[in-house]
Amino acid sequence: MIANKHYKTIVISDVHLGTSGSKAREVTKFLNEYFCERLILNGDIIDGWQLQKYGSWKKKHTAFIRLLLKKIEKHNTVVTYIRGNHDDFLDQIVPFAIGPNFKIVKDMILQTGNKKFYVTHGDVFDLVTKKAKWLAHIGDLGYTFLLYINKKYNQYRKSKGLPYYSVSMRVKKSIKLAVNYISDFEIQLAELAKSKDCQGIICGHIHQPAIKEIDGIKYLNSGDWVESMTALVEDFEGNWDLVYYYVSEKSTDFTLNEIVPEILKQAV
Repeated sequence: MIANKHYKTIVISDVHLGTSGSKAREVTKFLNEYFCERLILNGDIIDGWQLQKYGSWKKKHTAFIRLLLKKIEKHNTVVTYIRGNHDDFLDQIVPFAIGPNFKIVKDMILQTGNKKFYVTHGDVFDLVTKKAKWLAHIGDLGYTFLLYINKKYNQYRKSKGLPYYSVSMRVKKSIKLAVNYISDFEIQLAELAKSKDCQGIICGHIHQPAIKEIDGIKYLNSGDWVESMTALVEDFEGNWDLVYYYVSEKSTDFTLNEIVPEILKQAV
């Protein structure tokens, strides 16, 4: 168990506020209990794509925004919001800042320990998103439907006293094309870090939490708050961990566990 509740840096991504699959309550509870000097929101925090179509904004989504304002005002947390592909509406204002503790950017370089990390959402190498947005939206519809099936299936499992099971994550691991995409994505992001003269990369986008070495580059992916409920945390010595937040099967309490749950151990 991780007993520490105060970190130098916390990174979250892919909350997808405005969608039915967003674990808004869970991420709000997590950030309310764990403190940091700087909080990086690494893209797809607000899902503009679905809000333009069939998504809806709810009180739990507003509660997340209010918590961010509370952290800035009462805890002097420095919040950096990095634009993702689903919140590309931010392109109209990037770069943007309100006071010294909140800014919206496309990317950033983070000094951590004696290393420099390039921080980007990760869609920079997603050719589908960049070159054929209509095709990306079709893929988004399919993923939304898969999450709907996942929700209904886990409602059934819960009624039978069975633990949560991510159908969508299992499908992604079972399809060779998806596995190859994830591998290619990680390699490309590591190369991007090198091109920026950085020793590491911090990203999100593919909903696949990870900490690994790729050709001498430290690759960190914060995962998401739709399926895995994960975050990256940095302690005050510059060490990074991936943490997983989940609902206890026997209660409504939330628990923060150190890496890695069994479902992530099998990730390619």
